[in-house]
Amino acid sequence: MSSATALDVFDRRESEVRGYVRAFPTVFDRASGSTLVDADGREYLDFFAGAGVLNYGHNNPAFTGALIEYLERGGIIHGLDMATSAKKAFIEAFERLVLAPRGLDHKLQFTGPTGANAVEAALKVARQATGRSNVVAFTNAFHGLSLGGLAATGNSHYRAAAGVGLDDVSRLPFDGYLGPDVDTLDLFEKMLDDPGAGLDLPAAVIVEAVQGEGGINVARPAWLQRLRAITEARGILLILDEIQAGVGRTGAFFAFEESGIVPDIVTVSKSISGSGLPMSLVLLRPEVDVWKPGAHTGTFRGNNLAFVSARVALETYWADDAFMKGVAAKSALLRAELEQIAAEHPEQGFVVRGRGLFHGIACDADRTLAGRVSKAAFERGLVIETSGAHDEVLKFLPALTITEEELRRGLAIVRESLAAVLAG
Repeated sequence: MSSATALDVFDRRESEVRGYVRAFPTVFDRASGSTLVDADGREYLDFFAGAGVLNYGHNNPAFTGALIEYLERGGIIHGLDMATSAKKAFIEAFERLVLAPRGLDHKLQFTGPTGANAVEAALKVARQATGRSNVVAFTNAFHGLSLGGLAATGNSHYRAAAGVGLDDVSRLPFDGYLGPDVDTLDLFEKMLDDPGAGLDLPAAVIVEAVQGEGGINVARPAWLQRLRAITEARGILLILDEIQAGVGRTGAFFAFEESGIVPDIVTVSKSISGSGLPMSLVLLRPEVDVWKPGAHTGTFRGNNLAFVSARVALETYWADDAFMKGVAAKSALLRAELEQIAAEHPEQGFVVRGRGLFHGIACDADRTLAGRVSKAAFERGLVIETSGAHDEVLKFLPALTITEEELRRGLAIVRESLAAVLAG
């Protein structure tokens, strides 16, 4: 059966809202590590990792074995926010392996299973804790597509789908938005101190240390440090959205770690479960945890299977620094190869940006180029997506567990695909 025929049922019955299947038109059947296999048995190298959900690869045996054992012994699967042994073990592991080594004393709130729900909770509790409604977000931000998160999201394509007003968010320029020589926080500080600026004192500022969907835009540590100082001096809560950039993606567990700041609130999702199972949480400084019992609930905020694989992921990869050293080595290889590709094509004006295994190569001169390279790469057996306001960035998001051989092979496919596209 051809791929087109196999996709007939999706065309016939699935909503027009579907997106990734249009970019990667085949029926995937199974996967292991950084390899996807479709129903016809064709293999694809994965530089997409479930949009950042699969930092540890597909069907990691460390997780699948633990999940099978848990299921076979009759472990609780659905627990709302009741106490379970799986949740207890995850909290203890997170406290021991993530919070304590970083000197963090945040409380954990388990929200509904999507990253957007974690953002909604973060915005709600910030407004409750401060008694203020306005929130500052940044250009090219992406914070989810439910209404609160969407109000803080910059992309007009997503915002246009809301159907209602998106209020109580003020937009300011992200680091680098006005060029490398402009500190965009000058504007923020000026507006906060000027009663004629029209900027209501925010309840919170929400920011990504590295913007993923916005085009792999990296905030400098000094910029984040200044943002933390500005917010702290004025009683504004600082929310770090670590949903895609966190859990090791940029080379440390949290992307904000390089700056040395301590946020008031942190949203975590995507790869936190390790296995790809839905899970989200919000980290709150204790004084910000002003929730009344049941004030933000959700039927699936107690996915105990996710707690099991999340605990195993922490114990397997974060008990020492060996994993992050491996990520750093592969990150250096990826960066060097992308810089070389850019140097080989000076006429395209390529810009390489990113950190860790979270990189992009942007082409503003031809904003269709990244999409065409992605399509050509898929035809050659590589799954890689685009990002940015115009989809002008080819986005490299491989599993952190990818081998050096797989990384080099994928980069070779990118080179081949780029050459084919440029040749016309």
